[in-house]
Amino acid sequence: MKRLTILLLALCCAASCGRRHAPATEHPAPALFRPAALPSSLPASERAEYLRTHYWDTFDFADTLFIARADTLHMLDAFASYVALGADSVAMADLVRRASVSRPMLDYFGMLAERVLHDPNSPLRDVERYIPVLRGKLASPWYDTLERLGPETELRLALRNRVGEQAGDFRCTLASGATTRLYDLRADYTLLLLTDPECPRTTEELLASPRLNELAERGTLRILTLYSGEDTAAWRRSLSHAPRGWLHACDAACTVRDEGIYDLRALPALYLLDREKRVLVKDSADPAEIEEALDRDA
Repeated sequence: MKRLTILLLALCCAASCGRRHAPATEHPAPALFRPAALPSSLPASERAEYLRTHYWDTFDFADTLFIARADTLHMLDAFASYVALGADSVAMADLVRRASVSRPMLDYFGMLAERVLHDPNSPLRDVERYIPVLRGKLASPWYDTLERLGPETELRLALRNRVGEQAGDFRCTLASGATTRLYDLRADYTLLLLTDPECPRTTEELLASPRLNELAERGTLRILTLYSGEDTAAWRRSLSHAPRGWLHACDAACTVRDEGIYDLRALPALYLLDREKRVLVKDSADPAEIEEALDRDA
């Protein structure tokens, strides 16, 4: 949560750059939201579940004046705390339903969800919990056809390559010049790294994992890096220090990007697939999450 709070603070600071601040006496104090209080007699084992169920009970979703005066950083932190409690997709769908009482309220909670659940830099980024937010927007009567285009596109991407489903196949060009498809790779597991030549951090973290390196050396795990952008010259330059033993490919036609086969909004991104190319981990930036999934599937 500390990392998220720092992120939210940075976002708010960035938004205020260049503005002139009027004296504090000219503005009322910002409105603050207080989550529902825990009953004093509640056992410790039941507190998290109580908060997940009653967290927003004190919030008046009909009060649009509140969101006009709300401290945005405080509300982002409150929303992040709710997510961190373990609020699942069902809980998010219910929250969006309650916020749909008016356009301003739905816009506001949509913004909170986008920052916490969909921002590439958020440590709580979770597409599964963001899907109900998008569906809630599209089910509401507040948006016209043009305004629905963004959520519709985001939802299409979110519904692809979900955990337990078959990964999207694609054709790519290897560093050798040969072409192949994702589904042509034969191994117990395939680790797809959607990469950006300018950001080698995830590659370095994968190389630092003894377990993943061991599995790759044994052939149990095939690692495929894919660049799906237009600057193929930069990709070829990056090959000079690319890990040996991995497969490195580019999508020169940008098919993966243009057809939305994978969401490339946040790169690098890791997808762990099993032998049948079912998704075990979707859109991760954490090699430790890959290791944990391999342990669960063993």
